[in-house]
Amino acid sequence: MASSMLSGATPTRLAFSGSNFHFRCFPQKGLLCYSKNRKARIIAPNCSLSSARPASQPRFIQHKQEAFWFYRFLSIVYDHIINPGHWTEDMRDDALEPADLSSRYMRVVDVGGGTGFTTLGIVKHVDAENVTILDQSPHQLAKARQKVPLKECKIIEGDAEDLPFPTDYADRYVSAGSIEYWPDPQRGIKEAYRVLKIGGKACVIGPVHPTFWLSRFFADMWMLFPKEEEYIEWFEKAGFKDVKLKRIGPKWYRGVRRHGLIMGCSVTGVKPFSGDSPLKLGPKAEDVQKPVNPLVFLSRFIIGTIAATYFVLVPIYMWIKDQIVPKGQPI
Repeated sequence: MASSMLSGATPTRLAFSGSNFHFRCFPQKGLLCYSKNRKARIIAPNCSLSSARPASQPRFIQHKQEAFWFYRFLSIVYDHIINPGHWTEDMRDDALEPADLSSRYMRVVDVGGGTGFTTLGIVKHVDAENVTILDQSPHQLAKARQKVPLKECKIIEGDAEDLPFPTDYADRYVSAGSIEYWPDPQRGIKEAYRVLKIGGKACVIGPVHPTFWLSRFFADMWMLFPKEEEYIEWFEKAGFKDVKLKRIGPKWYRGVRRHGLIMGCSVTGVKPFSGDSPLKLGPKAEDVQKPVNPLVFLSRFIIGTIAATYFVLVPIYMWIKDQIVPKGQPI
């Protein structure tokens, strides 16, 4: 039963008419380059696209207050239970490669840095004293403070949609596993543009939306799983140039993306001009100071947590298939 529910057909080609994006898709785990050069039909193999699901309609844990309490408990087991199934060291290093951390003296901000797992990959290339970890969860940051390689990092609480850094501040902006909790992803990426110096590069690593119906159902209940073209649109609207998307995923998935991935792509863009983003936005989508009905909060939190459980089981299911199905055959 479980096998029949989790197995689904993955489209080999997807076409879109009337788009102003034109791109080339490389093999499953590859680099996608986008440029707004002409209106064209988009064709891409195995892209994580599905029915319309606006990012402006937050899922049950795509709120700052629910995410705060979600990680209050998840932080206890995050590095030992969640990361092994979704965000391995190999994946982390692969995802950070496009960020071009080419100097130990770069100033880097790790937004939504949580327990510091991604930051451990950053400090391989950049001196820890030049790295700032920001997260809204004090419980996650407490775990980061316990990691010896991060002792020299500056660790602060803050909001990804309202960063406490001056304009033209950092050489690199990195955010891994955070965008899915932002009520307004466009605002967060606009902030990434603002805090970077001219020529600086942003690297956002996050989920991709499933195509298989059951995975899509639970993804849309839980948190934001963007489509690949949504990432590109957010970056370009914010003003970034040379926007690229690199696909990543656990090795035992063998390139399968139909169930979505909590860490499924690494998107980079370069800031071409100094100053703030040219994009103008209205008020923030979520006022964390505004009182929330406790029953509404509790119901959203419980349903969202149930949905999250599904994605704890998916990598286990895929690992079992990887062990059973002969190498070279699709799973």
